[in-house]
Amino acid sequence: MNIEEIKKKVVDSQIWRSMFRGGVWHNTPRDRAQHIIGNVWLHLHPAKLRKRAVDWTYTWGLGGLSFGLFFVLTVSGILLMFYYRPTVDLAYQDIKDLQFVVTTGQFWRNFHRWAAQLMVLIVIFHMIRVFLTGSYKSPREFNWVVGVILLLLTLLLSFSGYLLPWDQIAIWAITVGSNMASSTPVLGAEGPFTIMNLKNDARFMLLGGTYVGEAALLRFYVLHCIAFPFFAGVFMIVHFWRIRKDGFSAAPMDLKDKNEDKVDVWPNLVVREYMMAILVTAGLIALSIWVQAPLEEIADLNVTPNPAKAPWYFLGLQELLVYFDPWIAGVLLPNIIVVGLMAIPYVDDNPAGVGFYSIKERPFANTFFIFGCVVWFVLIAIGTYFRGPNWGWYWPWEDWLLHKPPPLPTWSIPNLIGLLLMGAYFGGGIVVPRIIKSEIPFKKALWGGLGAITLAAVAFKFVGSGLIEKWSGFPMEWGQVIWIIFSLGLYYILGILVPQKYIRTIAWPRYAISMVFLLMTIGVFLKIGLRLGFNVKYIFSLNQFGFNI
Repeated sequence: MNIEEIKKKVVDSQIWRSMFRGGVWHNTPRDRAQHIIGNVWLHLHPAKLRKRAVDWTYTWGLGGLSFGLFFVLTVSGILLMFYYRPTVDLAYQDIKDLQFVVTTGQFWRNFHRWAAQLMVLIVIFHMIRVFLTGSYKSPREFNWVVGVILLLLTLLLSFSGYLLPWDQIAIWAITVGSNMASSTPVLGAEGPFTIMNLKNDARFMLLGGTYVGEAALLRFYVLHCIAFPFFAGVFMIVHFWRIRKDGFSAAPMDLKDKNEDKVDVWPNLVVREYMMAILVTAGLIALSIWVQAPLEEIADLNVTPNPAKAPWYFLGLQELLVYFDPWIAGVLLPNIIVVGLMAIPYVDDNPAGVGFYSIKERPFANTFFIFGCVVWFVLIAIGTYFRGPNWGWYWPWEDWLLHKPPPLPTWSIPNLIGLLLMGAYFGGGIVVPRIIKSEIPFKKALWGGLGAITLAAVAFKFVGSGLIEKWSGFPMEWGQVIWIIFSLGLYYILGILVPQKYIRTIAWPRYAISMVFLLMTIGVFLKIGLRLGFNVKYIFSLNQFGFNI
């Protein structure tokens, strides 16, 4: 028998057919469809897709890469578990053994570390892509919520793994992150309206003690290796199932052609996905060979690094601690972000712009979302590159050995005035765009409003500077006038003009929810401006309850 006859005999045998549903491959539409349907991985795809869905620049392969990275992290993590013991006496020693004793041990640690960092980025970019293409809209609302949960689990997976090397980076990153749990309202020993103490609060439950020690290491090991992967796997199954059942979101290349011919998933999409996976894997291998995963001295709670920084994806929250109390920066704002993301598909009922990139079709949603993403990444960049000893501001070219003088003393706005300012801020932002019934000329209102804001800020420099000096102890400078113009201009454009033009006609509940989230996002930026420009610590404070804004 020749090779083809042998191959046919093997493929047609009972053993082979019991494992693989297809027979001898023929390059026909039926066989291409059968190849997708009969494969444990590929059956998550339909047999055919719109042409836009197989375009490189539509999905960028980010969803498949996210799962692929989870898979390689699972494999590399299992290999590392054979050589790791989660005790404070042995953990650091085992990491050192991986580095110097175990064959290819350092490579696998590097590979695991960089794949984890890349997975966080890929999942974030995947969510941004899904939003910008409107792929969260009906009937995919619930799957967007599942995606938000998977993003949260991805961050927790990476965060829980930070402690396992048991070096100075690990212990202080976890210390900074877990300290935020103590600021939880009611449940945190240092949060507002607390009913807990240091031995039974949220941080104690997370660490299994009052400090990062043996119990914390064991808990984080179990969370990282068992609990979070289990939940991530469950939600991935639901996520993939819903993608298949809800249908792929890509619109026709010609939006007017609803009957556009579809293309076979095999080989058009599958080849692209495999090529992307190969390129990313090759890049990770090269990175793991040439760039070593960081490892400092063994963990020591008696030696505090200056500055002690959280993992990079939480540096935005750590940067917010400069401007807000810990319960706001570390607990309230992250929960608002998560809830806000989950609420998006239920608040945004605009049916336009599904399945393709378009600012024009969804100007308000895209502007708001992109603004929030930019603010978040700017905060991460500041925490990464511009914060040095004592969390002082250092330009990248400045030497950390030359410590900066302490910042100017802060001051708080009187509570009555603060309440009036917050009432005007939220009341004006919610009511004004709605009560203006007719759409106002955008360009005319833009330049007219910015001109009025500029004149008002200059006038305040001469009229209100005495009041500022009385409260803060420092005279008002022209730089602060620029801060006022920028802050009020941002509020005027994003909080008044844009909503007035695009969402003033939607139903009141959706409008109010949208505006509250929008104003909170802008408010974070404005509070940063108050701190940097005017050294304002609190707008409103009840120190006896630990409730400060």
